[in-house]
Amino acid sequence: MSTQVSTGNNTHAGGTPPSGLSQVEAPENRIQRISTGVLLGIIGLLLLWGSLGTTGDAKIALSDAFDAVQLPTLVLPGMMTVALCAAFALLAAAGYLSGKLHKRAANVAGVIGAFALLIGLITWAAAGSVAVFTMTNQLQGTLAVATPLVFGALCGALSERAGVVNIAIEGQFLTAAFAGAITGSLTKSLLAALIAAILAGMAMGALLALFALKYFVDHVVLGVVINLLAAGLTGFLFHQLVKEDTATYNAVPIMQRLAIPGLSKIPFVGPILFNQTALAYLAILMVPFVWFLLFKTKWGLRVRAVGEHPHAADTVGINVVSTKFVAVVLGGAMAGLGGAYFTIGSTGAFRPDMTVGNGFIALAALIMGRWHPVYAALMALFFGFVTQLGQTLNPLGSPIDSQFLLMLPYVATIIAVAGLVGRVRAPAADGDHFRKE
Repeated sequence: MSTQVSTGNNTHAGGTPPSGLSQVEAPENRIQRISTGVLLGIIGLLLLWGSLGTTGDAKIALSDAFDAVQLPTLVLPGMMTVALCAAFALLAAAGYLSGKLHKRAANVAGVIGAFALLIGLITWAAAGSVAVFTMTNQLQGTLAVATPLVFGALCGALSERAGVVNIAIEGQFLTAAFAGAITGSLTKSLLAALIAAILAGMAMGALLALFALKYFVDHVVLGVVINLLAAGLTGFLFHQLVKEDTATYNAVPIMQRLAIPGLSKIPFVGPILFNQTALAYLAILMVPFVWFLLFKTKWGLRVRAVGEHPHAADTVGINVVSTKFVAVVLGGAMAGLGGAYFTIGSTGAFRPDMTVGNGFIALAALIMGRWHPVYAALMALFFGFVTQLGQTLNPLGSPIDSQFLLMLPYVATIIAVAGLVGRVRAPAADGDHFRKE
């Protein structure tokens, strides 16, 4: 008679513990479960408190007033909807805190809690207002706002998968935005501005790689220095050059939305996905491209190898330093595209520190996405949604203070990273210095 030894979580293939055995919850999983339950409970209580002062109905339009096909406008009773969302959030919290939910059920509870927060918040803000909350505008704006965050997350994925910590995404954004603005103003060419932004991002990436890989400077300290360098350099040039002649140096052409014929006319989905700028379309295309590059090519395998076990990669003939350098510079090109959004993609002018922390939000999206390009892009969309939500709710006469609405993306970043992500593992050699033996 043979005896089978169970390892890991001691479960059968179906996910249930063998007879007589029970699962032991890891301490970090327990902390993450409790923190998520507490967070959902707080959300539920806040929604319950908000429902007491909610009056009137909330009008949520599924199409814009100018859409060819007009979808119906949802009318939700304010108090009842917010109270119901509060109940769902509290039920999800109870499920988490009980510890009796299986992993799949816990995921479902988390999704229910997130939707309860979303619908409850929108209903609370829109109830009793004469204005209508337009969902298509919210989602269209989400994709636009998330565009630089997606590029920044992809930049981080390429760099950190190769083992180079990149907190200099903010500086790369800012430098690329400045280069794109100057070039676009002088040439009046969007293509030239885009190329200049890409080259600026790559140059900052090369600077990061040079000092991290050749001179072994601490990656985190180096990233802080590059961010300060970018802020100081662009600020100095702006005040010494651009501000003196804005008509010449700060009149940037702006990308217009490109509606894809036929697809942009699809009700609800069309205006959201198929009526965006070229940079938004490029951000969508770059996500599967970077995924394919990292996980389906020989070069991507080498990048992941030097990020996990550089000495083992070196023993099989991989040039570790060269591979890391190329990955970081290629990541800089992604950051350059993200930086271009701030000038030629949206505002049409450069101003000092205009990236306002988006590089750090992109880094948070990367960590939440577990250093995976697809998951990181989804987290970037989450932050884009929260940012756009603050801008959409403000004109509705929301009971939420306008200053808090501006803080929403940063508050969501802290809450998500601290309470909802759980334990994540960066590439094993991320931030380590490689010295050839």
